[in-house]
Amino acid sequence: MKMVLMSVSASRMGVLCCMLILLAVSGCASARPASSSGPRGELTIVTAFYPLQFVAQRVSGGHAAVMNLTQPGAEPHDLELTPRQVASLTTATLVIYERGFQPAVDEAVVQSENRQVIDTTTIVPLRPLAVGSDDLDTGQRTGDDHPALDPHVWLDPTALGRIARVVQQRLSIIDPDHATDYARNAATLNRQLRSLDRSFHLGLAHCVRPEFMTTHAAFGYLAQRYHLTQIAISGLNPDAEPSPARIAEVQRLAQDHGLTTIFSETLVSPAVAQAIAGDLGLVTDVLDPIEGITDQSRGQDYLSVMSSNLAALRKAGGCS
Repeated sequence: MKMVLMSVSASRMGVLCCMLILLAVSGCASARPASSSGPRGELTIVTAFYPLQFVAQRVSGGHAAVMNLTQPGAEPHDLELTPRQVASLTTATLVIYERGFQPAVDEAVVQSENRQVIDTTTIVPLRPLAVGSDDLDTGQRTGDDHPALDPHVWLDPTALGRIARVVQQRLSIIDPDHATDYARNAATLNRQLRSLDRSFHLGLAHCVRPEFMTTHAAFGYLAQRYHLTQIAISGLNPDAEPSPARIAEVQRLAQDHGLTTIFSETLVSPAVAQAIAGDLGLVTDVLDPIEGITDQSRGQDYLSVMSSNLAALRKAGGCS
């Protein structure tokens, strides 16, 4: 009987030891930091909106899963994040955003305490929005000494190229095994962006009308880069309703400059542009700020939509 009891006791002790070993292993696993890799072990990059997603995808190539917080077809200015999106910032290998553009993203980045973050305003500082009218609502609450800043830096291809170089440098530090690939991908993208920049310079060098009218003051960087003048019906907020005084002013400006076209956007209702164009006998067309890509976009990606923008500006401006 004693032999049997000793055998059972030994068996129980063996099971207990196995359980203790398993608990120790699982405890060690739970103590490890959260993984920053995707389901297949690749790096994960979280971007705030489409142009940053475009850069991250092109530079990382096949070495990272890239997530865009702003869903296709959504207006990025008023983005609200889901709990899952907020959590993704904590575990991401790299987060790329533009501070001041999307308040919900700004707050989530701070809460995440993720140290691998690129704020693009440290690469391309934002410039004050040039509205050209005291009546134009900028769509952003600022003090008298703090004018609204224009966030649309990506509409200058050279600015996007500067962001791409920093993304490449950071990925090379995070993942040195693929540094050569990141450098090659960034170099290819920058060649394409410089080519696009040359096309804009040449295509807009000789225009009858360097002024162009838009529903949303998104094209200040593009206008300055290529020596054009933007006349915006509304300010930074694309959904803002222009005042009657502003509508009267843009009608006068359209007539003074002999404009033929009023530009609306892909993600915003064209109703205001159509109403003003109808009153003046003008036509409407699309000038895309490329805040997102949808089935209605005139192109598959940033480069092709920018090329469509160039064609629209040339036609409206009577460029040769």
